[in-house]
Amino acid sequence: MNDTDATVEYILRNYDTITVVGASDDPAKAAHYVPAHMQMHGWRIVPVNPHAATILGEPVYRTLAEVPEQIGLVDVFRPSADTPEIARHAVDVGATALWLQLGIMSEEARSIAVRAGLLYVEDRCLIVEQRRLRLNAPGCRAS
Repeated sequence: MNDTDATVEYILRNYDTITVVGASDDPAKAAHYVPAHMQMHGWRIVPVNPHAATILGEPVYRTLAEVPEQIGLVDVFRPSADTPEIARHAVDVGATALWLQLGIMSEEARSIAVRAGLLYVEDRCLIVEQRRLRLNAPGCRAS
């Protein structure tokens, strides 16, 4: 197991809510079906998208700053070029983990997150990791 594998497992075992930046209401997009899969396995989803009102039955917030509760895990479905700004916003709102989905990578976002003490994962898919580890959300008895 490498450090990223350990971080992935820690996040999936300890975070029960996923704040999804770039969540989509289009079922054909990964930014919809990945959070939907995680929701089916017990994770609570908090969608962030400036263009939708409801996604996966949850109210949508336009920005991380508008989420009215403490944010832990921020999962990102945005182009790599957008991730440094998202990392800064995650730090500003007090998030404790930043996860960039499969195909999304940024040295600058990594540097911002790690410097601020956030757990950091990039270029990994939540579904793949959830299935590999055979985990449900912490406290969830669903199968």
